[in-house]
Amino acid sequence: MKAEIIASGTELLLGEVTDTNTVYIASQLAELGLDLYYVSIVGDNPERFTGVLKTALERSDIVIVTGGLGPTKGDITREVIAGLLGEELAIDPALRQHIIGFFKKLNLSMPINNLKQATLIPSATAMPNPLGSAPGWWVEKNSKIIISLPGPPAEMQTMWQGEVYPRLSQKAESIIVSRTLKTWGLSEAMIDQMVGHFMSCSNPTLALYAKLDGIQLRITAKASDHASADKLISTRENELRAILKEHIWGADKETLEGIVSRLVTGKGLSIASAETFTGGLLSSALAVAPDSNKFFKGGFTVFGNARHNLTASAEQPEKASPEYAAYLAQTARERFRTDIGIGIDGWLENQSGTLTGKAFIAINFPRGNQELVQTYPAGSYQLVRRSVTHAFFSLRQILMDT
Repeated sequence: MKAEIIASGTELLLGEVTDTNTVYIASQLAELGLDLYYVSIVGDNPERFTGVLKTALERSDIVIVTGGLGPTKGDITREVIAGLLGEELAIDPALRQHIIGFFKKLNLSMPINNLKQATLIPSATAMPNPLGSAPGWWVEKNSKIIISLPGPPAEMQTMWQGEVYPRLSQKAESIIVSRTLKTWGLSEAMIDQMVGHFMSCSNPTLALYAKLDGIQLRITAKASDHASADKLISTRENELRAILKEHIWGADKETLEGIVSRLVTGKGLSIASAETFTGGLLSSALAVAPDSNKFFKGGFTVFGNARHNLTASAEQPEKASPEYAAYLAQTARERFRTDIGIGIDGWLENQSGTLTGKAFIAINFPRGNQELVQTYPAGSYQLVRRSVTHAFFSLRQILMDT
């Protein structure tokens, strides 16, 4: 069965509200094995809304609409559905009592406009909303299904889990399962060259995504049950691992911070950090890593003239350099009395409208020092985030080799 999502609300078109509902529903549809081919955003205009819904019903079996179920004149989802299906809206007595009770429970007087939320059409079944006054609609007519959900994400997700997901699971004929492999050290073009022949396969499919922590490969399989889908994914994953080998560092929800935490705590080691242009992002990432209290002893950030205040020596360079990054790593290790010190130095500059930068990363550990120089063309956040990511990858490699 083919599904389609329509997010309604002029505020979405104006960028005043971020549409997180579509992302959530899309992931749920994939889990159910329902194909999602189209997503639309439409404002609070009856004619345009009707046109979008009409097109959706012509090409999809299930249409999921979010938003537009409030009590105001701008909330037009019910009217649009009723008008397109040629049915009359009427107040449902049970819904009327529910809405009155909702306001009474909150010790609030109910505006008469809220009775709009108690209306139904003959083809619609109301879906209860435990968190709000707007019930949802489940509409079935002419072998098509329209599911109308409230816009607030908490209300929408609660209704989805309690009402929509169970009903759709009975209609789904297959399931879709995905697994993501995370790589480092290879460009997107290089990975495409190495494993691109798998991207023409229909089941399982393979897609590449460039992220700040490397290139990710998403394997997606469709089958009648989880065991069959898992087998398809496992076979493809083994093939990819045989080609990409050590460049695959994790999968699915694994994070670099989590992997480093597991390695460093397993070896009983401790870490401290010192950084300049990354502004404490390295320390922050270490501080929130799993079990960080067992290995992270602290860190500090220096800027501008503070570079000279760090030591009595007048020979510390004014400009960023690998030597200063090494000095930071050593200083962090000595000050916090840890097994490992990590230092990051670097600079950012605007060259002809393009922000570029260079990072110097150093790791001081019992067996010696490791220094790394990286140049990045990107936005400021991407520059510092990539520097921290590089530091984690270097640390991971040292821990694996130790």
